[in-house]
Amino acid sequence: MIRNVVLIKLKPGTPAGAVEGLRQALEKLNSPGRRSLSVGMDAGLREGNMDVAIVGDFDDEDAYRAYDADPEHNRIRRELLAPIAERVERCQYRV
Repeated sequence: MIRNVVLIKLKPGTPAGAVEGLRQALEKLNSPGRRSLSVGMDAGLREGNMDVAIVGDFDDEDAYRAYDADPEHNRIRRELLAPIAERVERCQYRV
């Protein structure tokens, strides 16, 4: 299984509704081989953390690569994530 972790630092003044819209769009995305998806705001337990975490689990590398290349996923990144993200960090690892 492949776990994809995305950490986002939001641009100052980003409305909370923008993150909710991103979450909803990602949840609606039909991604064969995606086992789970979780999107959450930082709990504020430590100074300097990123603002949003997205964690997705995929059956295997092929399922992750198909998700990463999916045109609708790329539209979501371009239209919903890019306008609100100051910085994005990613990591994929085997579980």
